[in-house]
Amino acid sequence: MRTFGKSSKLDHVLYDVRGPVVDEANRMEEMGMKVLKLNIGNPAPFGFTAPEEVIQDIRHNVVDCQGYSDSRGIFAARKAVMQYAQIKNIPNVTMKDVYTGNGASELIQLSLNALLNPGDEVLIPSPDYPLWTACTNLAGGTAVHYICDESSDWYPDLEDIESKVTPKTKAIVVINPNNPTGALYSRELLERLVEIARRHELIIFSDEIYDRLVMDGEEHISTASLAPDLFCVTFSGLSKSHMVCGYRVGWMILSGNKDLAKDYMEGINMLSNMRLCSNVPGQSIIQTALGGYQSVNEYIVPGGRIYEQREFIYKAINDIPGLSAVKPKAAFYIFPKVDTKKFNILNDQQFALDFLREKRVLIVPGSGFNWKEPDHFRLVYLPRVEVLSEATEKLGQFLTEYRQK
Repeated sequence: MRTFGKSSKLDHVLYDVRGPVVDEANRMEEMGMKVLKLNIGNPAPFGFTAPEEVIQDIRHNVVDCQGYSDSRGIFAARKAVMQYAQIKNIPNVTMKDVYTGNGASELIQLSLNALLNPGDEVLIPSPDYPLWTACTNLAGGTAVHYICDESSDWYPDLEDIESKVTPKTKAIVVINPNNPTGALYSRELLERLVEIARRHELIIFSDEIYDRLVMDGEEHISTASLAPDLFCVTFSGLSKSHMVCGYRVGWMILSGNKDLAKDYMEGINMLSNMRLCSNVPGQSIIQTALGGYQSVNEYIVPGGRIYEQREFIYKAINDIPGLSAVKPKAAFYIFPKVDTKKFNILNDQQFALDFLREKRVLIVPGSGFNWKEPDHFRLVYLPRVEVLSEATEKLGQFLTEYRQK
């Protein structure tokens, strides 16, 4: 008898940001329990709204968005992204080098499918945004994780990266600003990362979806701006900066020395054509969103919601005995460390499940971000301060008596 089951290709794919702990939370909600979800960086449920001009723009344009666009995207959207690349000092970018996507996530998968043959390796940070690891594995490649050092503001460990480059290494992934840690990388660090890529002739994949959510007067620097002689692929979008996750608006930019990647670019074109195009109504707002008033700037300065919620959560976490955290500089995540000896924690997923079941608060265990030790979790600080205060109070209460069996 013919049977249908789990593909062996999926056996080694991890995506626990929406995995077993989330499944349990959904089950609890179906039973009528109220769960505070601090697991996904979706601003809409927490009262963040898109800029009014963006909402008006999609209303105005939707009647003209019923057909396919060019597989790369509509002209106005690609032109706006090209101009944005110029502002970010990303070199050698033309209209043909910009691809729109149904969020950056779709383009991450497309870019890895176009690159990897079985056994090819990609250097990916640990902790990572797990889509990078999952897509690498699904494309037949091997994810090789380099360590980010918590004691150095979660900066990548350059020596660890060097030690993990092999003849099979094809690319290095840089996530800056970082999810899940909220780290923001300095120019000096990026220059050293680029030098490693240069020395080993690696493609650079730079995930910069949070580049407009930077606090404390810091500057975001695009990795590609430091690598005009290398081939780089830069990913960004509107989901986070313009609070429109559901619109699914992302893009990728090919830059630098494109002579190094002619065959690869042909593969990208083929895969892009196969999916026809990305969401046309979503594309229609890119020009207005990038060229208009950047309302996100109000959130990331003192007095702004994201800034003040960051300030609160950082102090609240560090005030709980047995927890500590590095202060995030960007995005809206914090990645606290748990004293595993104090709480006898051997399994971080079990820790997250126990907390969920007892206090009805949903967090993501660090292993969901390919962190190898059971001593971290990610918490989203998008809720208002009073909600975060309730959540951290519950966490403190939970930990006063928690010991994993």
